[in-house]
Amino acid sequence: MFLELFYGLRDEGVPVGTQEWLTLMDALAKGLHGSSLKRFYNLARACLIKHEGYFDAFDRVFARVFEGVEGSLDAVTQEILDWLQDPKNFPQLTEEQLAELERLSGDELMRRFLETLAEQDERHDGGNRWVGTGGRSPYGHGGVHPTGIRVGGPGRSRSAMKVAEERRFEDYRTDVRLDVRQVKVALKRLRQLIRRGPASELDLDETIDETCRNAGEIELVFRAPRRNDVRILLLMDVGGTMTPYYEPVSRLLTALHEERGLRALETYYFHNCIYDHVYTRARLARKDAFPTAQLLRNLEPFWKVIVVGDAAMHPAELLDPHGGIDPRQTTATTGIEWMQRLVEHFDRTVWLNPENPKTWAGTHTIRILERVFPMYPLTVDGLTEAVRLLVGTGKAAAARAA
Repeated sequence: MFLELFYGLRDEGVPVGTQEWLTLMDALAKGLHGSSLKRFYNLARACLIKHEGYFDAFDRVFARVFEGVEGSLDAVTQEILDWLQDPKNFPQLTEEQLAELERLSGDELMRRFLETLAEQDERHDGGNRWVGTGGRSPYGHGGVHPTGIRVGGPGRSRSAMKVAEERRFEDYRTDVRLDVRQVKVALKRLRQLIRRGPASELDLDETIDETCRNAGEIELVFRAPRRNDVRILLLMDVGGTMTPYYEPVSRLLTALHEERGLRALETYYFHNCIYDHVYTRARLARKDAFPTAQLLRNLEPFWKVIVVGDAAMHPAELLDPHGGIDPRQTTATTGIEWMQRLVEHFDRTVWLNPENPKTWAGTHTIRILERVFPMYPLTVDGLTEAVRLLVGTGKAAAARAA
């Protein structure tokens, strides 16, 4: 059984060698595992796994190898089993009930919300009309509605069309010390020697060829010097569902700021989707707004674009005019149109998504943006593949060139 664990880990790509295995055998011989499967699990993981990135693979193999070792649940009384099967949770709406809910446009939603707010004079919970919690009303928090406006509290189901709250986001930090060196190694691939600019360097081979063609009369030929001319535009989704990913995005931003091989780096913020403006600060204030159209005019197509975000939002934010989640800053141009303009203007663009790729298929807006941008997970491997595309060596780059 122990050998099944060893070879199972190797089959999953976990780098387990003889030294780690002998360490585990020595620990078992000393009785450090006790008589508990849980203690053996912790001991084996500590001895065999040297990087947290392999924890999931270890758990899968361990569960497969030692399934059923702990015995059955026959000792549990039937009363407890019956109680566990009938939890007293807030009732969820059926598909038929959800279909009956009225779907509102952004303008109609805001109009009704303000009217309801003016009429309401007390707190309500579980209803279908007033601003409250846990109900079917389009206004409030903790309820269910296909086109609702969230008032206060954290987002849960990510289904709100609008949010009525003060936006206090934090700038991603550029001084975070990276503990994963592979991130910097992946970014070093961005260094790319390109001949661009005035012809100021003597091309000796072409000079000789031209001189020979002119029967010995010297003809000097100049060319642009080779230099690293990689310029990066980084667009970062901030706040809301991106809050849990503050640290990994900050590490990426830190690595880009410390990457000396870049000719230029420009960074801007947005929330959920890009519209008429991007922002120089995460607070997304009007004074920090920068017109997206002007950004496209200022930057030449050879700039390489990295968009970082979870791409999870209400479909109206992406597809509808005036779809922005902040009702104070909405525009007639849809978000998907601005996204397509980015891809059409720049030669190479990628999207880094911090969400687990296994969940992408379950989010409608992610599936849409995957058809617009080459999308990669915000991991070391995903970043490596994204960089390869940006410098023109990845599979997606080859497909696009073809």
